[in-house]
Amino acid sequence: MFRWSFLDRFHDFGLLVMRVGIGLVFLLLYGFPKLINPGSWAGIGRAVSYLGIKSGHQVWGFGAVLSMSLGAVCLILGFAHRPAALALTITMGVAAIWKHYPFAGWSASSYPLAMGVVCLGLLFTGPGKYSLQGR
Repeated sequence: MFRWSFLDRFHDFGLLVMRVGIGLVFLLLYGFPKLINPGSWAGIGRAVSYLGIKSGHQVWGFGAVLSMSLGAVCLILGFAHRPAALALTITMGVAAIWKHYPFAGWSASSYPLAMGVVCLGLLFTGPGKYSLQGR
């Protein structure tokens, strides 16, 4: 039977691949395009209305977009990794609730839910040794 244990020595490289990959998805597909479009912030911020917050949607949207942009850069660099992973986990949790709430099924919320779970995992693992933070 094939032994996979030889890959154990590449643990930190695996964390680097995850950090950079997830960070680039957040930054290039979601964070930066929305950051340079302030008109989208209020619409994004409306997600918190499902949590009972009925005002300040522009500010909440800016916070979400900032966490997806700045948080992504922090993940990629491995700097302030855990606060960034926490902010992204919370942002994706709110997005999952928002995507699910008006629909009958979970299919619309599966992407933010999956990204939130990955960010939660990164919160617990830390950045690894290939980062600005090191171990």
